[in-house]
Amino acid sequence: MTAESTVPPPAGQPRAAERAVSVLPPRGPAAGRRLPAGRRGRRPRRASRLPLPLVDGGAALLGALVVPGATGYPLVIVLLTLGVMGLNRRAGLYDVSLVRGGLDELPAVCGRIAVGWTAVAALSPLRPLPLTVLVAAFAVHCTVAYAGRAAVHGRRARRRRPCPALVVGPVSAGRPVAAALLRQPGCEVQPVGLVSDALDVLTSGDGFELPVLTTDQEAHRAVIQNGVETVLVVGAATRVEKTALLRDLAAYGCVVWELDAHSPSYRPGGLGEGAGHLAGFPRRLLCPGGRRRRVAVGKRVLDMVLSGSLLLLACPVLLVCAIVLRLMDGRGVVFRQERIGKDGRPFTLLKFRTHRPASAHEAATRWSVANEQEMSRFCQFLRRTSLDELPQLWNVCRGDMSLVGPRPERPYFVAMFSQTYPGYPERHRMQTGITGLAQIHGLRGDTSIEDRCRFDNAYIDNWSLWQDICILVRTAALFVRPTGS
Repeated sequence: MTAESTVPPPAGQPRAAERAVSVLPPRGPAAGRRLPAGRRGRRPRRASRLPLPLVDGGAALLGALVVPGATGYPLVIVLLTLGVMGLNRRAGLYDVSLVRGGLDELPAVCGRIAVGWTAVAALSPLRPLPLTVLVAAFAVHCTVAYAGRAAVHGRRARRRRPCPALVVGPVSAGRPVAAALLRQPGCEVQPVGLVSDALDVLTSGDGFELPVLTTDQEAHRAVIQNGVETVLVVGAATRVEKTALLRDLAAYGCVVWELDAHSPSYRPGGLGEGAGHLAGFPRRLLCPGGRRRRVAVGKRVLDMVLSGSLLLLACPVLLVCAIVLRLMDGRGVVFRQERIGKDGRPFTLLKFRTHRPASAHEAATRWSVANEQEMSRFCQFLRRTSLDELPQLWNVCRGDMSLVGPRPERPYFVAMFSQTYPGYPERHRMQTGITGLAQIHGLRGDTSIEDRCRFDNAYIDNWSLWQDICILVRTAALFVRPTGS
């Protein structure tokens, strides 16, 4: 199930040239509009959603302890806590994509706490309580909630780094927006490119320069290279014209905002759901970009449960394979090789060593491995049955890989294929895997890279947990009639 088949390259597939290449393909020579360097593929760590609900839960508990006899009604306390947290969630008070201060949200928090205590006083067994007791409980609840939330927001503000962002819109409108954002050192986003139909380069007299991305493929590449998680759409007309692109970016995990660069922020009727301001520009949330987070959580849970169970079950097989390889082939039972994973990040892939390349250079840059005929029958058996892939279960447990996903490849070939096959870099939108949609369709070893790329991107675009389970079942069925990796 790996791409480093011990056979010559697929027909029509170029051999790698002897030169240094980057993991992700550079822009064309005619452009001269290189994407900003930065930390490729490293996305800013998302703020955790857990601290604020914990603060609200603790504040509700402390407020309830002020009420005499409240501990005798635990269900009332639970309902109060869940009710206030539900109101806060509905109001967007747990949205970590917005930068807030404790005072900014104090009226909203206190208002929802007041609703909760009013319901308790009117409907619960505690309704005969004196008004002074209820006011004291309400005051404690509000004070603790404010102090805790202010501490959480302050810590986030100190640790927050600007998030790379793409500005989508015409150059005439996108230029002042990008310039204004870059002039604000404390701004939560940092533009790294402008997606527009214009061909000119975005350059201002303020000493900054951004590339103008004129195709959807360039926009996708910028997202991968720069770890973009925020997209800023300038103008409603642009939102209509770029609907397909914005839908793709949202599915990839980007949060899409619409900025109003011309209208005043005090326009009647407000800004709508998810409203706010960014460097003084009114903004409205278009796509929350939550699907990729659900993908990450769902896949990780499935990976941890299955890979951990399979490792335990496969321990005897792993031990026997390691002993036989040690006795037949000497030291160095486990083969380690650098591969490219999610968002272009390199990691060390583990396999049982079934052959010994002549040099590290050959292992990294040669598609077919020399002297494959000299492999022992046991090594050939391991490759034919894909048992040499079993150590990759540890890669899955570590989080380097997933059970299901595009197969990872060496940096040398990732660079070459990214320049040769459109859509190849987009395979790295999701965690690479031991098996995948391409593999169960027979695209393993000496097969078309273009076909693999198409199946891999189709898998990512239509991802679901059920699809992962089906692929795993079909992969297991292949072991009954193994064809090798």
